[in-house]
Amino acid sequence: MRAFPVLRLACVAGLLLLASVPTLRAQPQVAPAAPPVAPVDSALQSEMLRLLDALPAQSSMHALHVPSGRTVAVRADQLMSTMSVIKIPIMVQAYRDAEAGRLRLDERHTIREEDLRGGSGLLQRFAVGLAPTMRDLIDQMIITSDNTATDMILARVGKDRVNASLQALGFRDTRVIHTIGDFFRLLQAAYDPQRASWSDVQVFRARPPADMSVATMAETRYRFTADAAMWLGSTTAREMNAMLRGIMTASYANREHSDAMLRHLRGQFSNSRLPATLRYASGVTVSHKTGDFPPISGSDVGIIDYPGGPIVISVFTNSNRGDFAVLEATIGRIAARLVEVWK
Repeated sequence: MRAFPVLRLACVAGLLLLASVPTLRAQPQVAPAAPPVAPVDSALQSEMLRLLDALPAQSSMHALHVPSGRTVAVRADQLMSTMSVIKIPIMVQAYRDAEAGRLRLDERHTIREEDLRGGSGLLQRFAVGLAPTMRDLIDQMIITSDNTATDMILARVGKDRVNASLQALGFRDTRVIHTIGDFFRLLQAAYDPQRASWSDVQVFRARPPADMSVATMAETRYRFTADAAMWLGSTTAREMNAMLRGIMTASYANREHSDAMLRHLRGQFSNSRLPATLRYASGVTVSHKTGDFPPISGSDVGIIDYPGGPIVISVFTNSNRGDFAVLEATIGRIAARLVEVWK
């Protein structure tokens, strides 16, 4: 960048970028080599740093302009709480299992009362006895971030197996830490330690303690999410971008199943972050997955397709003390600015 040898190295790094995506399919037992250093867009990186640092939150991001290999990395290797972004590797595991014959995408699973989970998603609002297919559950897990669907899929594929696959694929920091049910049980225990032994049904039906003030509850939730042992999942912006790139290149499943995963991401219902302004632009589509615990955590990761793209981008925020609407708008501004500059 400052001398011709560095320029040559940067060009080589850009050509080798595809090799940096972790893959199990080619060499299942071999740890991936350290990824080459991609060319950094320094001016744009400084701009992204200013936008993120203006938020009263912990933040990180990684963005890759696929055609040129240019990158922006702001604290991209910092361990972050994923919230529902962790549903992406769960989706990957389900499709890998389908490809291996361990499950069928058209198999049906009856929803019982003990399967219901609070938080995001629509399945909790239907009468028990509904029997969606595995494909339906995956779709709801991604497009509405359905927590009931997520735990039903995890029960089928196994949390430990998801993490074993992540390890084998070369992801050092990306892990599923808790099921949705366990996460909400731990939160209830933070409100009242006696709730630690509650059943899934009790947790689903729970209400905040009557004697807990709004301010106390907000602070309890903030401290709860600041404890990494309580996270739903963990990752880094760089690793999540590598996973998205791997889905794009069919590195984890065949082309048919990889395209199905991209369709799930493209169907995402929440459009208040990465696509906030881009969704109105001609020729732009955003395939993405959000992660939420408002107003404390709001993240978005995805693939932005447009003339001159695509861009693969992961933006995480944790421990937010500010206006959640400003946080969401900032992520939207970041995405729009990258599309404006990287053409």
